[in-house]
Amino acid sequence: MFISDLNSITGQTTISFKELPSLTFSYQQKMENILADLCGTSPEDPLPVWVHGGVGHCFNQLTLNVIPHMILAVVSACFLGTPRSGSGVPCRPGWGCRITASFVLAGLFLADTIPATISQQELGPVYLEVLANGTAALTWLVHGLALLILFRFAILCLQLACLLVYMIGYFLPTTGRQDFLSISRSWQEDQVVSETGIPVPDQQRVAEDGESWLSRFFYVWMNPLMKRGYQWKLKQPQDVYVLPRQLQAARVCDQFYACWYKKAAQHQAEEETVSLTSPIIAGSDVGSDAPDSSHRAQEAVRLSSVLHAVFGLHFYSLGLLKLAGNLLGFSGPLLLNLLVNFMESRQEPLSHGVLYALGLFAGSFLGALLRNQFSYEVNKVALMVRAAVISAIYRKALRVSSSSLSRFTVGEIVNFMSMDTSRLVNFCLSFHEVWSLPFQFAITFYLLYQQVGIASLGGLVLTLLLVPINKVIANCIVMNNKEMLKHKDSRVKLMAEFLRGIRVIKFYTWEKHFSTRINACRVKELRKLRAIKYLDAVCVYLWAALPVVVSIAIFITYVLLGHQLTATKVFTALALVGMLILPLNSFPWVLNGTLEAKVSLDRIQRFLELMDQDLEAYYALDSPSGAAAAVEMQCAAFSWAPVEEESTKQPLPTGTLELHIENLSVRKGMLLGVVGKVGSGKSSLISAITGELIKQGGRVYVCDLEQGFGLATQEPWIQFTTVRENILFGREYDARLYKEVVEACALTEDLNILPAGDQTEVGENGVTLSAGQKARIALARAIYQEKELYLLDDPLAAVDADVANHLMRKCILGVLKHKTRILCTHRTEFLDKADALLLIDNGRIIKTGTPADILPLVEAFPKFKNMDKRQKDKAPDEQGQEEAVETEAEESTQSNHLIHKEEEKKEGAVAFQVYKTYWLSVGSCLALSILFSLLLMQASRNVSDWWLSHWISSISQTANSSMMVCSASSPSPELLLFSIVGLVSPMQALDTTPVPSNGSLDVNFYLTVYGSIAVANSLFTILRAFLFAYGTIRAATVIHNRLLQRALKATVTFFDTTPAGRILNRFSSDLYCVDDSLPFVLNIFLANMYGLLGMLVIITYGLPWTGLVLLPLAALYFSIQRYYRHTSRELKRLHSVTLSPIYTHFSETLSGLSSIRAMRATQRFELENQLRLEQNQRCLFASNTAVQWLDIRLQMIGVAVITTIAGFAIIQHQKQLGNPGVVGLALSYALSFTNLLSGLISSFTLTETMMVSVERTEEYTTDIPMESQNKLIQVAVDWPSQGLVEFQQVVLVYRAGLPNALDGVSFTVYPGEKVGIVGRTGSGKSTLFLALFRMLELKSGRILLDGVDSQLVGLEELRSRLAIIPQDPFLFSGSIRDNLDPQGKWTDAELHEVLEQCHLRDAVTQMGGLDSKLGERGKSLSVGQRQLVCLARALLTRAKVLCIDEATASVDQKTDQLLQQTIRQRFADKTVLTIAHRLNTILDSDRVLVMQAGRVAELDSPTRLSQKDGSLFQHLLHSAQQ
Repeated sequence: MFISDLNSITGQTTISFKELPSLTFSYQQKMENILADLCGTSPEDPLPVWVHGGVGHCFNQLTLNVIPHMILAVVSACFLGTPRSGSGVPCRPGWGCRITASFVLAGLFLADTIPATISQQELGPVYLEVLANGTAALTWLVHGLALLILFRFAILCLQLACLLVYMIGYFLPTTGRQDFLSISRSWQEDQVVSETGIPVPDQQRVAEDGESWLSRFFYVWMNPLMKRGYQWKLKQPQDVYVLPRQLQAARVCDQFYACWYKKAAQHQAEEETVSLTSPIIAGSDVGSDAPDSSHRAQEAVRLSSVLHAVFGLHFYSLGLLKLAGNLLGFSGPLLLNLLVNFMESRQEPLSHGVLYALGLFAGSFLGALLRNQFSYEVNKVALMVRAAVISAIYRKALRVSSSSLSRFTVGEIVNFMSMDTSRLVNFCLSFHEVWSLPFQFAITFYLLYQQVGIASLGGLVLTLLLVPINKVIANCIVMNNKEMLKHKDSRVKLMAEFLRGIRVIKFYTWEKHFSTRINACRVKELRKLRAIKYLDAVCVYLWAALPVVVSIAIFITYVLLGHQLTATKVFTALALVGMLILPLNSFPWVLNGTLEAKVSLDRIQRFLELMDQDLEAYYALDSPSGAAAAVEMQCAAFSWAPVEEESTKQPLPTGTLELHIENLSVRKGMLLGVVGKVGSGKSSLISAITGELIKQGGRVYVCDLEQGFGLATQEPWIQFTTVRENILFGREYDARLYKEVVEACALTEDLNILPAGDQTEVGENGVTLSAGQKARIALARAIYQEKELYLLDDPLAAVDADVANHLMRKCILGVLKHKTRILCTHRTEFLDKADALLLIDNGRIIKTGTPADILPLVEAFPKFKNMDKRQKDKAPDEQGQEEAVETEAEESTQSNHLIHKEEEKKEGAVAFQVYKTYWLSVGSCLALSILFSLLLMQASRNVSDWWLSHWISSISQTANSSMMVCSASSPSPELLLFSIVGLVSPMQALDTTPVPSNGSLDVNFYLTVYGSIAVANSLFTILRAFLFAYGTIRAATVIHNRLLQRALKATVTFFDTTPAGRILNRFSSDLYCVDDSLPFVLNIFLANMYGLLGMLVIITYGLPWTGLVLLPLAALYFSIQRYYRHTSRELKRLHSVTLSPIYTHFSETLSGLSSIRAMRATQRFELENQLRLEQNQRCLFASNTAVQWLDIRLQMIGVAVITTIAGFAIIQHQKQLGNPGVVGLALSYALSFTNLLSGLISSFTLTETMMVSVERTEEYTTDIPMESQNKLIQVAVDWPSQGLVEFQQVVLVYRAGLPNALDGVSFTVYPGEKVGIVGRTGSGKSTLFLALFRMLELKSGRILLDGVDSQLVGLEELRSRLAIIPQDPFLFSGSIRDNLDPQGKWTDAELHEVLEQCHLRDAVTQMGGLDSKLGERGKSLSVGQRQLVCLARALLTRAKVLCIDEATASVDQKTDQLLQQTIRQRFADKTVLTIAHRLNTILDSDRVLVMQAGRVAELDSPTRLSQKDGSLFQHLLHSAQQ
């Protein structure tokens, strides 16, 4: 039934093993079936509790008979193994009777089995009776033997024999690793999707699978990997083990999705829906006849319930390990109590002391093993949860409709995958703390009560008082943290905009403006950070001072109640107080983490509940006019925002464009041109055809829907990979087709000049390509897919006339001549060959007809009142970052073949210089004060403990020894924990004797000194906490200021060759690390270091002989930690290196979502995500396991130290040398030795890891190239007053070793002259502007402005006196006013006047005036409107020289003509240099400058050049006219 459900969901007729239900579900079913067979009941209710008015027989036998017997058997077996002083049977009355009764009962139960088996007919109940009676018989037999203690010797022999067999089995060869490797490999091959993306060499090992128990407990299988790390051989993810089969991403995701679909199907069945969803596109999006019901079913599936079903059983069962580990943790203080008591009383036999020491060893050894295994297993579950959640978010993003997705920014969605997922994973790690901390607290307090009775309540009151205080502080920290993160987000967002528009910002000299805005956010952020750090300091103070304060409260109360302090009491109490503090301290943070995880879970759930793209409901399945139609729309209405959303929320600004298509029919094989003004709805029409809009009514039919579309979007989407991979887009390489496509898209020349041809890697978002190259690569990708229907959104906008002509002839009318093509464009001169044209305005088709009918209308297109109703920008297609100047084509021409240098991965330990940088950022005096206060704090803490032991020793010496013997009554044979007498009256038998008269004066003296030391400790603690907080905030401030100043002054080349994400990382995660994570970890590291030093001093002072053992252990510790740190560092770096590609790929996917879906590549992208995730999980798993590898070794060192101290204590006791006070102190310290050791190394490793952030920021503050800040001459306020521009033998090169981009360019532009600049792509047109604005320094030659050498003028002064309209319209988030006039120089009237001249006044008024917000990257405006805003900026400047770089490529011809007129009027007396692709825009220039290969080829008036035979200009003109 389950399989058929699954089939109906996935729409498949067969089922593969991948789609089997999750393991948990099958286990549950098996268990139910086994129980049903055993009890003879139905599988629906296998274990009925109540049957026919009485307790069910099966329930009675299994629960009330078998379980109690098993418990008795276990207890009896434990009793058998307990050592006893006497031998033989104890002679107590009734003992023989109990033994006899036990054996008789065993016999009776056996006898009862016979009639039960004969009388039952069914096989199941027979087995039930045999099981119940057999268990009972065995129990009473063992119990009887336990009473007799006859079986002791036999059991010991059996134990030894089993151990021997086990060891032999371990050393004999087990299943070879190669076998497991082959099993794993064959399983991977069985996957529907083989891991083609990740090369798996043959010698690669699979982690853990097929290892012996000993190897698993001590991670022996990790040794080869640790060794490779130590030898610096871990260079790439492939060097790490393959994940164990149970953790592999594909397997985990299959289980997760199987469970998800099962729950969705169950819910849909409950809703009684008739049909389940069936995919209409193979392996892609899922649609449904009943979209609402399927959506409701999907909404009803809770992520938490699926995770619970898939991973719950494994995860919750780990609680048993945790419980056992916690209980063993208590054996330390209890056995310490017995041992110190043994030393004090001097009455017990030596064998007791040896047993206590062995008990300490066994308890600490087993506890260490269990706790370590618990951490390891929980980490594994957390990894599985992480894999499932990340792939679920990715899969959802691929399927969700664009309108739903537009509610979130790209950053927010990536956050779901990064921050929210890691919060869920952290919750997995801390879930078991939620119940175990209160449990630990309860038991610890009970044991403390056993020791000091009512006096413990004083300590309890103090600790409980701290819980609300801690809660209040935690709440304040959380609130401040939220505020801080808001300010951090706005700072990082500003920084991202700064990086995206870096060229424009430098052109306009807005660095100071951005610097002020970023610093303002940083000041607010630091204010909140300061509050957090000082609150943290209070927390640290309470945490550090609490044990001392609680101890004082308990001991003073105890003495004042008239009791006698003994070494036993004091040191057991001290150890217990230490254990009491931890749960109280951790609990608020655990609760906090739980609440954060809940918030994150809800956020992810909200995302997973978004509406999916429902293509089956969107498209009609049959065409009304038969097979001839490729696309048909009838009475169709579309919008970007859902109807209900528009009324309830305002996700989009008012005036969002709606599309109404009354009747549109596109025949197969025709070329349909779509024309209209800027923002009229051309791009929306294409989105409507691809299903990215919300259909509000009507019919939409598209033939061959499964095949998808060939889509070239207006803003080309380019992947961060090679040019060839971009074009192939996942298809096989076909040399003939590839060559044809490259030729058709005019890419042959471009590929020839790229260093590695089509194997050249293009930057992030294609940043290293010009706008024209990006458009042509995106077009080539669409054509290579060989679809039947092509949707081309203005691919001709960014290319010059010659190339546009080539694309039209060879591509759109050539390669694609038999395909159906819909072409949106403003370049109407190319549309005369179209079969039909569509004139669109304000979202409606105004007229359809032949080019002869429509083209005259376009030329004289009337200005509609709301011509600028804005179009909501398509899914986040904006690429940003690229200022698409052709020069970058030239630059990439000769640059190395991977344009972006790989981010340097530093090797080895963090350099001393980095620590020095941080030290100096804090300030030397302050840093020394912090270290000194730490020393005083630790010393006062240790001295207070030593004073206690001194006090006790003096009592021991002065008091009457016989009285001491009485007061320290011999310990009860049972452990204190289970002492019933102690529970009822804990003080009984302890202090019934009179207190020795050691004089109240002595007590007062000791108490006063003890109290004074504690007060001093408290003061030192608070001093250290606040000094530390102040120092780290100071460091954070200094580091950010240096980093920002350096970034503002960096050269443009640096920004071109470094991905924005990498720079942004420094300002986001690295700075967050310096602000928050590093201080937190450094604090713990310093506290651990001083704590360990104090501990070693006390232990060697108390038991000097332990020094002999501590020295070799210290050497061992040093070598282990060094071994670990090398490997751990490499694994963490590998983890970071493999993490970025997951997020980069995800944001890249979100940017190109419309293209991916249109070309039906969702399944491939999902697989790519899974492969990247698998790589990262491998490194994370290895990194986590390395921590456990270290932990178990350190735990063993701790066990050795505890055992050694206990051994030496017994020897000293025998030699009558021991001082119980000092020995007790040494032992109570040793109990926390292991924790300190592992704490020290993990905090040091973490500190090193965090220091990498300081290293990375330091790298940018010292290494990045800076622009020249020299200012050699002072120029006049109105310079340049004339506008004379002279280039004299200018030679410019992008980077050393590359050919010259400008090669001896000389020309003069006279004041007020209008010069047009033309030339093929890559001829050096835009480089002229870069040279003029000194974006790049000249290699030789001079540029004079009004006779002044521009290189002698200050950069800021030079750039502020020139004006430019860049090719790529850069807008930052904020109001229209901010974008036009960020420095606030102009009045509203002037701004409105400029907007009027740019034909933007109506659009701005409709949006709500100058203060209306533009959204991220100005997405409220269409691309053409954005270019108009940039023109308006230039109109505002009063510069004498204006540079225009193809500023009107994305506007229609009519608007373009009006703009050219505006430019001519406004800049009549100015010098204007214009780079043009549309030659008609420069035909009225005074002169035309033709560039070729970095040289001036021609310079003359347009008339002369056009008439001159063989001139380059004439050739360009002819190409354009064709």
